[in-house]
Amino acid sequence: MSYSPDAARYERMVYRRCGRSGLKLPVISLGLWHNFGADGDPATKRAILRTAFDLGITHFDLANNYGPPPGSAETAFGEILASDFRGLRDELVISSKAGYEMWPGPYGSWGSRKSLIASCEQSLRRMGLEYVDIFYSHRFDPETPLEETMGALDTLVRQGKALYVGISSYNSERTRQAVAILEELGTPCLIHQPSYNMLNRWIERDGLKATLRELGVGSIAFTPLAQGMLTSRYLKGVPEGSRATQGKSLAPEMLSDHTVVALNKLNEIAEARGQTLAQMAIAWVLRDGGITSALIGASRPEQVIDCAGATGNLAFSPEEIVAIDAIAEEPHINLWAQSSEGHGERA
Repeated sequence: MSYSPDAARYERMVYRRCGRSGLKLPVISLGLWHNFGADGDPATKRAILRTAFDLGITHFDLANNYGPPPGSAETAFGEILASDFRGLRDELVISSKAGYEMWPGPYGSWGSRKSLIASCEQSLRRMGLEYVDIFYSHRFDPETPLEETMGALDTLVRQGKALYVGISSYNSERTRQAVAILEELGTPCLIHQPSYNMLNRWIERDGLKATLRELGVGSIAFTPLAQGMLTSRYLKGVPEGSRATQGKSLAPEMLSDHTVVALNKLNEIAEARGQTLAQMAIAWVLRDGGITSALIGASRPEQVIDCAGATGNLAFSPEEIVAIDAIAEEPHINLWAQSSEGHGERA
């Protein structure tokens, strides 16, 4: 069945300028990290993308290794893009990344010029695109000169394969270095993609959030719902069939009795605001304008609708902030702590 987007889609979303650039992003973007692999239902994938766009979500975020297997999310997205979004390319912001293991051998991972440029070429072929709007260095490579990694991003822009470039999970110090190199090359760093949510505030402790403001670099927070912890799903513990039982990125030990109690207290605050816990968690990430967009994932269209509802109330009273701060931080759940220090693998 052909798809006609909702004519009122742009009235339903809030858009923010990304750093000092001319690009505006929806305050809620859709990531295809989970649920778009070869094991996912094609009809559900299509419904999720259609629902997102109908709600004014114009930004779809991918990476070369998203699946499983790696690459399959980009392939699935490319097929739906060609069939459902034909003629709408210029209304979309499509991003991809490279830096985590994608193919065997020494060139299929990390941040060398060879790896990044080859990865971008492969991603474009899988998605059937001439260019991506944003291409990221997915993680800092401690064994490759930062000048080489940033130089590869600059080359991709000059070759017309990316309109903008960004970095992901770099700490504050390395972000300053990367931004300075890109500025000297003449290809500004558009955006940073760190993990950030009420339970995981490493970008505040590290100073990254303030650094991005100072440098005029935009930001998009992944895992704003803490891998689903900041939803109604875990208010009574770990249910069967949830991500925490599937051996994926959310380990059951992260949902201790103490954490479940905290989640229920946060849910009470959300209810008093007239929001679901997921909506409040997204609004909190976006609360002070320091984050350009919150990057959500979804396994069904209803979750996209719920998350998009966060735009109905993005303001917090000082009392609400104090109450949330007294409940919320769980430093041990930063799954990307090693990556943000330049070591380790993304789960």
